[in-house]
Amino acid sequence: MTIFKSIAIASALVAGTAATAQEKFITIGTGGQTGVYFVVGQSICRLVNRDSAKTGLKCTAPSTGGSIANINAIKAGDMDMGVAQSDWQFHAYNGSSKFEGEKFDKERAVFSVHSEPFTVIARADAGIDSFDDLKGKRVNVGNPGSGQLATMEVVLDAKGWSMDDFSLASELKPAEQAAALGDNKVDAIIYTVGHPNGSIQEAVSTVDAKLVPVEGEAIDKLVADNPFYAYATIPGGMYKGTDSDVKTFGVKATFVTSSDVDDAVVYEVVRAVFDNFDRFKKLHPAFANLKEEEMISGGLSAPLHDGAAKYYKERGWIE
Repeated sequence: MTIFKSIAIASALVAGTAATAQEKFITIGTGGQTGVYFVVGQSICRLVNRDSAKTGLKCTAPSTGGSIANINAIKAGDMDMGVAQSDWQFHAYNGSSKFEGEKFDKERAVFSVHSEPFTVIARADAGIDSFDDLKGKRVNVGNPGSGQLATMEVVLDAKGWSMDDFSLASELKPAEQAAALGDNKVDAIIYTVGHPNGSIQEAVSTVDAKLVPVEGEAIDKLVADNPFYAYATIPGGMYKGTDSDVKTFGVKATFVTSSDVDDAVVYEVVRAVFDNFDRFKKLHPAFANLKEEEMISGGLSAPLHDGAAKYYKERGWIE
């Protein structure tokens, strides 16, 4: 072996070590595997990882407990970014509701994604035609750490109810609730989620079921008093058994991080999504009608992360 060849091999090894050292692994908190949050995280990671050779970023998006679990993990430094309902983004940054006394000053908004109506699906044989009919019934209210359970608690409080008003308040994960409805273990399931949703489609294909409207004075007051809530309509015909539009209210899914996460990392994640926006919109039906101008403003109550703001300024979207 010549001395020049030895030097070349040594140089290659050093270069390889340097390249490995520059790799940065980022973790995105999502939700249950049947929900849209999981698809959001997986979709973002897919786009980020397409550029790994150039950026050095390697992205993973494991299934988690949902909004509140994600925010707490970001706050603790266990995750870099995550998906969260717009109401829980607001409460975390402002130290209100479940985050009272635990204000997350370093929480930063990145962008919002799809709308998430608060959805009630009931067995057709359960005699449930409105939210009020849930009293005395067996209801899956959502798993601990999820935004849907926390929002359910908000709705119950607004109506002057408690979990004791149900004959059963189960806390199954999204992946388990469709089977529970089909097996007659619950009369109804609650889901704050983007539509169309695979778990709901599974539920209505295994048992006669329907979507139930969520409206009335208590809901009107919630929407009027909270900027992160809005009325929502789930189109009729989207799911078997529900031919007419169903009125409810909802939030937005948002993508959040911490000011502790490097500007360059957040910039590259944002760039991966918006430089490939048409590709991103095709990754789930809930993304089909997304608009860039709405994603960088709607449902964002924490300050924009500097890395995201840098990209939006470069695109001329903000000043």
